[in-house]
Amino acid sequence: MKTIKTQILLRTACVLFTLLSGITNAQDSETAKSTERSGFIFEFTIGGGLISLEDSAGIQTFDTSQGTFVFPDLKFGYMINERLAVTASIPGNIYEFQDNDRHFGGFIPSVQYWVKDRWWIHGGIGLAIDAPALYDIKDDVNDDWNFGCAVMASTGYEIYKKNNFALNVQSKLVLGRSSLDGDVHRDALIFNVGLGLSWL
Repeated sequence: MKTIKTQILLRTACVLFTLLSGITNAQDSETAKSTERSGFIFEFTIGGGLISLEDSAGIQTFDTSQGTFVFPDLKFGYMINERLAVTASIPGNIYEFQDNDRHFGGFIPSVQYWVKDRWWIHGGIGLAIDAPALYDIKDDVNDDWNFGCAVMASTGYEIYKKNNFALNVQSKLVLGRSSLDGDVHRDALIFNVGLGLSWL
């Protein structure tokens, strides 16, 4: 049974995600396209957010969340047409667990679709990765790599475009589960807000 804090966190994330989508849709009043999208695309994002973790061993629960910074958050892809791209997304967040820094992210095959000229939606399902932060690896303490499944949904609005460069504000939800040693699993819920720099 979900606790009240968990329900509040999930509902707040959903409301913020929906609100950002609605605002960006309402703001797109341009009738002419200002960017020709074709070929390969690349994007990296800087930002921050919240992460909540829970594992079946009972060490941590969704009752508490912690602030996190986005690292790395990359996207590679190819434009199928001017509105649709097939991408590989690499979301990631640094979090603290038992006085060690760890990284929860993934490798997610996904699709990105421009609903309007500046507003896009993006989502997919793929591999979840729970690993030590590369700067905080300690032998026999913080050196375990865990894998599982993750789903991702994001939306963004391009606030500046010039030639093949676009600057966007975006929000992202990631829900993942990684399998740990001893038949234990760790779940993560991540909500991020960031600034994306895209070349397309």
